[in-house]
Amino acid sequence: MKYYAYEEFKNDTNTLISKVKGFQAEAILAIARGGLTLSHAMAEGLDIREVQSIRTELYDKTCKRDSITVFDSCEFKSVKRVLVVDDIADSGETLEVIMKHLQEKYSEIEFKSCTLFYKTTSIYEPHFWVNEANDWIDFFWERDFK
Repeated sequence: MKYYAYEEFKNDTNTLISKVKGFQAEAILAIARGGLTLSHAMAEGLDIREVQSIRTELYDKTCKRDSITVFDSCEFKSVKRVLVVDDIADSGETLEVIMKHLQEKYSEIEFKSCTLFYKTTSIYEPHFWVNEANDWIDFFWERDFK
């Protein structure tokens, strides 16, 4: 297990902001809950006021479901490019399902994904990412507030 401290998060978030700038996103879509902290920081760094969230459920406590449920109440008005933000592409199942869902529901919008971490065993590779993960990441926001 690797502890991921705030200083690393701050540096990596600035790196990720630099990587995604060329996309010129008009809105940010956070994947709750893992992408919420990162989305807020990226919205500040990119000066984007429109931040929305989407939520999924794949587990009931420790029991994995057969399929992912997506809870989407997003509303994009006059938006052509949306940055989808999560903390990690671990198995990739969540990102793959969400990206497919978004493209089907909002076909006129271009979506690109970004994460702080990407595991090469993931079934989905984000468009932008900073670190390759080989271990469980213990994010400061998961540990430091308990």
